[in-house]
Amino acid sequence: MKQHDAMYIDGSWRPAAGGDTIEVVNPADERVIATVPAGSAADVDAAVRAARAALPGWAATPPEERADRLAALHGRLTERAEEIAATITAELGSPLAFSKAVHAGVPLAVSASYAELARTYAFEEKIGNSTVLHEPVGVVGAITPWNYPLHQIVAKAAPALAAGCTVVLKPAEDTPLVARLFAECVDEAGIPGGVFNLVTGLGPVAGQALAGHDGVDLVSFTGSTAVGKRIGALAGAAVKRVALELGGKSANVILPGADLAKAVGVGVANVMANSGQTCSAWTRMLVHQDHYAEAVELAAAAVAKYVPGERVGPLVNARQQSRVRGYIEQGIAQGARVVAGGPEAVEGPGYYIRPTVFADVTPEMTIAQEEIFGPVLTVLPYEDEDDAVRIANGTVYGLAGAVWAGDDAEAAAFARRLDTGQVDINGGRFNPLAPFGGYKQSGVGRELGPHGLAEYLQTKSLQF
Repeated sequence: MKQHDAMYIDGSWRPAAGGDTIEVVNPADERVIATVPAGSAADVDAAVRAARAALPGWAATPPEERADRLAALHGRLTERAEEIAATITAELGSPLAFSKAVHAGVPLAVSASYAELARTYAFEEKIGNSTVLHEPVGVVGAITPWNYPLHQIVAKAAPALAAGCTVVLKPAEDTPLVARLFAECVDEAGIPGGVFNLVTGLGPVAGQALAGHDGVDLVSFTGSTAVGKRIGALAGAAVKRVALELGGKSANVILPGADLAKAVGVGVANVMANSGQTCSAWTRMLVHQDHYAEAVELAAAAVAKYVPGERVGPLVNARQQSRVRGYIEQGIAQGARVVAGGPEAVEGPGYYIRPTVFADVTPEMTIAQEEIFGPVLTVLPYEDEDDAVRIANGTVYGLAGAVWAGDDAEAAAFARRLDTGQVDINGGRFNPLAPFGGYKQSGVGRELGPHGLAEYLQTKSLQF
């Protein structure tokens, strides 16, 4: 077991202000694998002060030089990709192949994109007789979740640094080890002291102190809608900007004429990825009533291939395991039919849940309305396209989704009617430059690509 006792503040590792620690548990076997400091308000204050002191110099650094440092950071992340994947597997429980391909691989693509954007983005533009400047917003307080621990760090820190902002990161307490690796890579990349700072700690202590700190100009948070509302309230009291990527209950709409077997198979894989711990997962599969029975059979058969401990990992902790099992039991109590999986415990250690598929689900059921955040799929029938739109848009969320049809034009026409921030058409590929973010209670603002960079900029116009 590794015992860490320092935070990365002002370009060096320094002891935490207090002696409290957080245990990091491997969710696959429930063993404690490390401890990290439980940061206090004093640690957050030291980090914010360092970030404020470093802000003028970093903001004045030419974008090309910031791009060079980001390229160096990308290089260090690339060199340590195997270590990153192994670390995430240990603290999150993700199967190693998924950790290599997604947890380590996607942040490499995103970090490379911001190194390039820092060189090409129009930080100045001419509009009539005005010169419009896009300047860094200031000190960013980044609060990241445990489900994609490195991706969410990179998706916030990389555009903030490209914009000329300085950053204080408070990672999730369940997955702080890869955040420490990221800080080491920042240091090795030659990014000046104070430009990036790391404080590990608990959300109600370190997270709240960061969100409410007078020295923070923008809070970027990814996590639950409930916590996002709290952060929004704290920031609003200080007229402080926020970027919030929150919950989701995304619909996977399969229209008549689509390749049903492919749409169901890809849809099941999407929900099972990362043990269902994905905010944008297509957890509601909507199928025309004429094809509903066949789709349910296909989904049940597909889920049978996801064996706990092999193709699907554990949930992050015992609390999350209990929460997801409770949703499954609630679905049964409300009349939904389990066609695969169920609430029964998985033998052996680890916070595993049986991958579960529900049929006979109605739109008002809890399992069709609330974010479960586990390997649970609900399959709902619809009568016609208007009915499908009503069901798809009938939650408080609007983060992502998918549409399958006989051709792309038909699918795209339907997608335009969805109240959601991102829609995959007939299995469209992930694009690290496309904006990602939600409608309604799924959040405020966008991540990734130039839209993600713009979140960390403010605008000034000079009239001549």
